[in-house]
Amino acid sequence: MLTCLNAIECNILTIFPSIYMKTHIEEKLLVYKVISKRDTEAFAKLYDFYIQPIYRFVFFKLSNREDAEDISSEVFLKTWDYLIEKPRDITSFRQLVYRIARNRIIDVYRERARKNECLIDVATETLVGNDLRIDIEVKEEQQDLIKSIKKLKHEYQEVIHLRYIEGLSTKDIAGILDISATNVRIIIYRATKKLKEFVEPKSPKKK
Repeated sequence: MLTCLNAIECNILTIFPSIYMKTHIEEKLLVYKVISKRDTEAFAKLYDFYIQPIYRFVFFKLSNREDAEDISSEVFLKTWDYLIEKPRDITSFRQLVYRIARNRIIDVYRERARKNECLIDVATETLVGNDLRIDIEVKEEQQDLIKSIKKLKHEYQEVIHLRYIEGLSTKDIAGILDISATNVRIIIYRATKKLKEFVEPKSPKKK
């Protein structure tokens, strides 16, 4: 379970309670069944657990519901293929599925750039709204927090989302981003420090 080190982290964790597979052993067993037996039922359980966070992760990046739905489906098709074709390369299913999602998002960024589409505007009102896939109720202060996160540079947004909204460990984030766990901790520290500047009002200077 995640613990918060300061008020900003506690605020994020309160608004976005993260979810986990019941046990790491359970996840590894399901992955083993997929790899060894091509067990579709085992993969369906992995899908059911990860589809909501992956959809949320993709939507957070792209701000388009249809794109998020299509890409989330693609991610799991690619994940299935990867499990069957390259089983020896897999150390963590969680890292794998997020890494595939992240790479697909990068592809979309490139496609949009070629089409001169703007990636700045963010539909925060639907990020965690009444969508069937997301059951988090958004209040005004929660929307403000999302907007504040979106003010951060891309690198900071990513680690804040993965760490506090998706509840991933620094080890998992390191595997997804292909950087060291130490670098992840440094980025998290800097990101939360910067986010604090946006969220907490500055006290007026004394005359």
